[in-house]
Amino acid sequence: MILSALLTSVGINLGLCFLFFTLYSILRKQPGNVNVYAPRLVAEGKSPRTNHFNLDRLLPSASWVTRAWHPSEEELLSISGLDAVVFMRIFIFSLRVFAFAGIIGVFILLPINYLGNQLSIDFSDLPNKSLDSFSISNVDNGSNRLWIHFSAGYVFTGVTLIISFDLYEGYGFTSLLLMFSLEWSAVFFIEYSYISAKRIACFNSSRPQPHQFTILVSGIPVSSGRRVGESVESFFNEYHPSTYLSHTVVRRTSKLQRIIDDGEKLYRRLGHLKSKKHTQQRFRRDGFLGLSGRRVDLLDQYEKQLEDLEDNLRIEQSLLAGEEVRAAFVSFKSRIGAAVALHVQQGVDPTEWVTERAPEPQDVYWPFFSASFLKRWICKLVVVVAYILLTVSFLIPVVIVQGLTHLDQLEIWFPFLKGVLTIYLWKKMTFLGSLTFVSQVITGYLPNLILQLFLSLVPPIMIVFSSMQGYISFSQIQKSACTKMLWFTIWNIFFANVLSGSVLYQVNIILEPKEIPKILAEVVPAQASFFIAYVVTSGWTSLSSEIFRMFPLICSFVKQNFTGHDDEEFQVPSIPYHKEIPSILFFGLLGVTYFFLAPLIIPFILVYFCLAYIVYRSQLLNVYAPKYETGGKFWPIVHNSTIFSLVLMHIIAIGIFGLKKLPLASSLTIPLPVLTLIFNEYCRKRFLPIFSGYSVECLVNRDRQDRSDPTMVEFRDKLLTAYQDPALKSIQYSGSIGRLKSPLLHSAVA
Repeated sequence: MILSALLTSVGINLGLCFLFFTLYSILRKQPGNVNVYAPRLVAEGKSPRTNHFNLDRLLPSASWVTRAWHPSEEELLSISGLDAVVFMRIFIFSLRVFAFAGIIGVFILLPINYLGNQLSIDFSDLPNKSLDSFSISNVDNGSNRLWIHFSAGYVFTGVTLIISFDLYEGYGFTSLLLMFSLEWSAVFFIEYSYISAKRIACFNSSRPQPHQFTILVSGIPVSSGRRVGESVESFFNEYHPSTYLSHTVVRRTSKLQRIIDDGEKLYRRLGHLKSKKHTQQRFRRDGFLGLSGRRVDLLDQYEKQLEDLEDNLRIEQSLLAGEEVRAAFVSFKSRIGAAVALHVQQGVDPTEWVTERAPEPQDVYWPFFSASFLKRWICKLVVVVAYILLTVSFLIPVVIVQGLTHLDQLEIWFPFLKGVLTIYLWKKMTFLGSLTFVSQVITGYLPNLILQLFLSLVPPIMIVFSSMQGYISFSQIQKSACTKMLWFTIWNIFFANVLSGSVLYQVNIILEPKEIPKILAEVVPAQASFFIAYVVTSGWTSLSSEIFRMFPLICSFVKQNFTGHDDEEFQVPSIPYHKEIPSILFFGLLGVTYFFLAPLIIPFILVYFCLAYIVYRSQLLNVYAPKYETGGKFWPIVHNSTIFSLVLMHIIAIGIFGLKKLPLASSLTIPLPVLTLIFNEYCRKRFLPIFSGYSVECLVNRDRQDRSDPTMVEFRDKLLTAYQDPALKSIQYSGSIGRLKSPLLHSAVA
């Protein structure tokens, strides 16, 4: 890709970002769009709907930026929870690191790369020069200037640690690389420490939660003539007599969930319909989009359907009352009692009385209990095979994208395309030379757009895969999907692109373990221009589309103007961490990998993280509401991705210095991945246990505080039914229509 093609891509995406941000600043002020751009505020009653006309509603403004910037981290914690704070700390961490990396990369490495003589450069024709001129590929082989890149690599891995321990003084020029390596490690160490401390602080200041006192017990042995509940009560009364409180036996209720879902929708529709002031809205035609068919009274129709559903639900509940699963949620009088039962093997046979942490009641994935052990085991194997097949099949769009990026190779392979690809629209113009605007769009913008469209289909598939693997909570499903999506992205967007791109030029590359550093050193720098365009297209534009919320906006428009059902199915969304976190971490990987290879990418990544910080803060405050809380357990995923990015950068550095005829620098880089992995192991020993559970010190202190809490009696009463399956609760439809915003199941009587 040449510079003018990159500028074309940047121009197109800047235009799209400006358009989306401008439209958002106008559309968010319109009363009819409040459910789209502020659903959380609507649900909390903090967004009054004003229908009077105001000229300011038609003018774009940046006031939303100020409102997103203003709340402190503590306010964000109280509003959206610790998971949201951890999510935003990813941007803060990245901005700190890449701001420092940008200074070194742009003001030191970039000029050195461009002033090299390895590639032929004509300064008079800069727009038509390849972006390789700005990469390490342009530095002469064996040049002493490569020692600056060597130093930069070390510095990138650890300058913040040097800052923390005031070790800047007394180091020579070669130690610049060591300092940079330590910088990254120290910043990450500080972030890990901060988030770990924040997690403990949130636990110490939180009110008692059911999952803190409860464990899930499976593999319960049941003798003939006894029920599961009797076995559980007998066992825990005998072996945990001082701490055992109660239990809730799990039952298979998958048949009831569809009835519950239908009832929820009808309940909201009926409540919305009764709140209408105009009785004409009660009547509509029952044909296509309400435009044809006979005229019916929706109020009578919905009430009749609700009565039928209620009768059907009671019948199914009575039939399923005896379908017990050999699992139960067991609650204890104290947190330490639950912790002891969790970590100590309960029975002689390790396959019986198996314990695990109970999720929050609203986080329980109840379909898990409807599947047998054999079915879950088979599903795990199916998921592994399906994941591999999906990864392999995704190579097809990757190859197509790489073909569009290398038009000259397509002309050689497919001569009939030559006439299409070499149309000269402004051949006589100095700026464009012999490259057409069409070619610039094809090489600079279209490949990443196609790749992003295919990639957007993957996150829902990963959720399906994870839900089949036998996780007992939605948060575990989302964490698993997040990990799958991250490695899928790294393999298919990074490795598949660099390797497939190299095949277009060198088909004789053989992947051998000892040749991996050399091969990566050859192919990764060649794809720098593609990934710079990827950051612009998939990064900048995705942020503008995130805040614009095009799909919800279209759905709201259709419902308001054609169905009249906009408010009746109104729900506050939760942020899809499994989709957003892998994307953010992948941009971090690109920044780490190309920091010393092609530092031109750093400014584009910095712009992305700056925009993302403001956009997601605004979305967390106005749009997304947490449905459950993991206590910051997504951070270890961030840690693992960062360590992988650093080691990958080190491996590429070893290979690139070897290719550049600087074997001493290549040998001196070998300690870097070793030190990084040692640092990783230390962090795992130091911090990971904090994210796996809480210490005895924390648990006992909280239990002591509860002794003087007068609300604990009421809490324990609620704990008795906290883990009752919602599908088995007695649901009362009638008499609760007026509570428009209350979910149907919240009005249930246990």
